Amino acid sequence: MTETPAERPNPNEKLVRIFDTEQESEAMVVHGLLESSGIDSDVTSLDAQQDILPGVGGTVILVREEDADQARRVIEEYRRPPGDETAEIDISGMQGREEKD
Repeated sequence: MTETPAERPNPNEKLVRIFDTEQESEAMVVHGLLESSGIDSDVTSLDAQQDILPGVGGTVILVREEDADQARRVIEEYRRPPGDETAEIDISGMQGREEKD
């Protein structure tokens, strides 16, 4: 049972920049998120020479043009703050029980 790793997009294909960050760790999280969603992506470093352009650089993620919309949706869902996912409980019938106990 060997799994084949996701293939990196072919550089001759039309690739679209869908994410950029200054933190390589954040790029790796997003890359893993896309990979787990079945979207092939390429992580590219944009580091500039720090003695010439200090503070310039970062990491970008590229995907195939046909995967760009789905990739953006996956990233947006990941960035969305979690809502209150707790179940609402109807306690109206419990008020009378408290007084009797």
